[in-house]
Amino acid sequence: MTFMQIVRRTITASLATMAAIAMTTASASAQFQWDWGGGSMIGGSGASSVRFSPQYQAGQIIASFSDRRLYYVVRPGQAIAYPIAIPRQQSRWQGVLPITSKRENPSWTPTPTMIRENPRLPRWVPGGHPMNPMGVRALYLGSSAYRIHGTDAPWTIGQPVSKGCIRMYNKDVIDLYNRVRVGAKVTVTWQSFTSVASAM
Repeated sequence: MTFMQIVRRTITASLATMAAIAMTTASASAQFQWDWGGGSMIGGSGASSVRFSPQYQAGQIIASFSDRRLYYVVRPGQAIAYPIAIPRQQSRWQGVLPITSKRENPSWTPTPTMIRENPRLPRWVPGGHPMNPMGVRALYLGSSAYRIHGTDAPWTIGQPVSKGCIRMYNKDVIDLYNRVRVGAKVTVTWQSFTSVASAM
């Protein structure tokens, strides 16, 4: 084998190794984005102005698990509809609770139930961390463990995946957070409003 043949073979092997590394890195990067909220869904929003039942007063929130939407009543007969992720089958609930607190960049502590289901979960995630399941804003419901909050997993919006909380796109929860006041009434229900919640 000549010197030039050795050089060519060495270069070819090096290029193949570099290509394999690049493919592995790209794959890992894609998986990281999927797992932790990367891609085009970052900053997503599904908010729309809709006609709504006039029985509800301005400032009230109605979270319809059937519609997979949260409605913020702007005035009687008009609301802003936001897409939400709803509780999984075994975490279903409904009721009427006030908003007792609002927090920007809330920290997250998994419940004992969450840890039993997944012992690998971190015991605490600081506010503002890109992998914080609470996202960028949280509205606390009564004295319960339930929250209306953002998410680090925007692809779950519209799905029955939560442990009881109401997840929103981060852009949408910021919009809601800026509109709603502490003490506002939140009705969580399985009633559907699609027959009246038509686009304006």
